[in-house]
Amino acid sequence: MSTTPTPDALLGPADVRELAAALGVRPTKQRGQNFVIDANTVRRIVRTAEVRPEDVVVEVGPGLGSLTLALLEVADRVTAVEIDDVLAAALPATIAARMPERADRFSLVHSDAMRVTALPGPAPTALVANLPYNVAVPVLLHMLDTFPSLERTLVMVQSEVADRLAAPPGSKVYGVPSVKANWYADVKRAGAIGRTVFWPAPNVDSGLVALTRRTEPVKTSATRTEVFAVVDAAFAQRRKTLRAALSGWAGSAAAAEAALVAAGVSPQARGESLTVEEFARIAEHRTAEHRAAEHGTAEHRTAEHGTAEQHRAAEQKESR
Repeated sequence: MSTTPTPDALLGPADVRELAAALGVRPTKQRGQNFVIDANTVRRIVRTAEVRPEDVVVEVGPGLGSLTLALLEVADRVTAVEIDDVLAAALPATIAARMPERADRFSLVHSDAMRVTALPGPAPTALVANLPYNVAVPVLLHMLDTFPSLERTLVMVQSEVADRLAAPPGSKVYGVPSVKANWYADVKRAGAIGRTVFWPAPNVDSGLVALTRRTEPVKTSATRTEVFAVVDAAFAQRRKTLRAALSGWAGSAAAAEAALVAAGVSPQARGESLTVEEFARIAEHRTAEHRAAEHGTAEHRTAEHGTAEQHRAAEQKESR
């Protein structure tokens, strides 16, 4: 049996509508569903993602399977994560009908992507997805954090979100998504997608974002949670200087200034000017200060405990 997929295996506009009608499916705004109906677009996404024959790809939100089929043409294995009950139930049959020679290379996880902590089969090497617009950033960050084996990622998201994810420090749209994505990967814009390739056509433009996993993690003694806490605090009040914006996080404006100065960052700077490495240094210095304070408190408690023991021993001696 030939292992080459047939030319008409991918879904076209009529196929998508026919399949949706048979399933009684109407794309919902609640889940940010917009189905890709153009075979050339999904093949372009696979090319841009640089999917290789040896890749194990995870796809989030496969919908009716347009991109899934294009991924199966190239990748070694594809695992799709789908939350929708009807779509999850139908997808394996679609794969079996349109690409039977690759059906054994496909796996389905019927779950909310934000709750996925493990995937069947070999560890995934690539993430390729048309992410629902309303949950794109949290899903992307969750997958990058949960699956460190992901070397390359290509996601299609709302154009504005793509701009934010790929923004460099100093940009007007540089913010929390930019810094957190950069914690895991080098991020860049990888193209634009027109509205007409979707059904229904969205009211916003879409963009591709490519993320390449850092070969070396950010060098810091602070944890990811500690660094992200600084990032969240810095951008919660982005018009304020870091001295003011981080005062709640640090405990006071003076403590924030001390951490900033120790990290080599101007207290008058604003969050949008900092790299992820600088945020990590701030977290390090505040964390070190906290640990020192906790250590001092523990020593104080030990000393107090010792003094109390001595008092009790003296009292017992006197009573005898």
